[in-house]
Amino acid sequence: MGLPPNSENAPSSKSSSDSTGQLVSLRSIRFLTLFPELIEPSLKTSLLGKATARGLMQFGVTQIRDFATNKHRTVDETPYGGGEGMLLRVDVLHSAWKSIVHESPGRRRRTLLLSPQGRHLTQVKAQELLGFDELILVCGHYEGVDERFIELCVDEEISIGDYVLTGGELPALVVADVVTRLVPGVVGNEASISEDSLEQGLLKYPQYTRPRVYEGLEVPEVLLGGNHQEIARWRQQQRLERTRLKRPDLLKKP
Repeated sequence: MGLPPNSENAPSSKSSSDSTGQLVSLRSIRFLTLFPELIEPSLKTSLLGKATARGLMQFGVTQIRDFATNKHRTVDETPYGGGEGMLLRVDVLHSAWKSIVHESPGRRRRTLLLSPQGRHLTQVKAQELLGFDELILVCGHYEGVDERFIELCVDEEISIGDYVLTGGELPALVVADVVTRLVPGVVGNEASISEDSLEQGLLKYPQYTRPRVYEGLEVPEVLLGGNHQEIARWRQQQRLERTRLKRPDLLKKP
């Protein structure tokens, strides 16, 4: 599946490092989709928009239907052997994928198919993806894609949860957001990333702001005293306790 090791899908040898020592090469994310109108607005707002404006990331959206070859611009067909629904054609998908690859043939890239059959997206996986120059996110639709496209082009299938969506556009945006915010310079305060939930395998500690008392609920006294060592100790204890109560599965991972 995909390309062999030490070819274009291998991690970049020209990676830089962020403040944690994580290798970061990623500078481009491309979307293959039948519905660009679902994706394009999100690329212009919030952190994705800021990443583009700062020149830290490039995003591109390719309309799969542009590579259909008949006058009706057909992109799907019924499956051989019968069955419900329609499948995206291998020839159309392959042509769309090749159009991206041929634009920048020297890039180290990873092609991901958004699919409920894929492995779950995790923070660890997002950090691994930083080692590639470019990600191609393939947004499936209908009943899925012809298996031959997966064999030819897809390096990995990714899922954002055990449920079924109409298409892969929303999951693809989730992947783009999770990965992009890890690129150095995208988030203004990079120290805040290291304290996010799921970093270091733990949930984030509870946080408070003004007013100090609301509806009889008070801010914990330890946060008001200015002793940074005590605050750090309290926050670490809270992270462990929250993880134990809300996500004990995280503590069982090796």
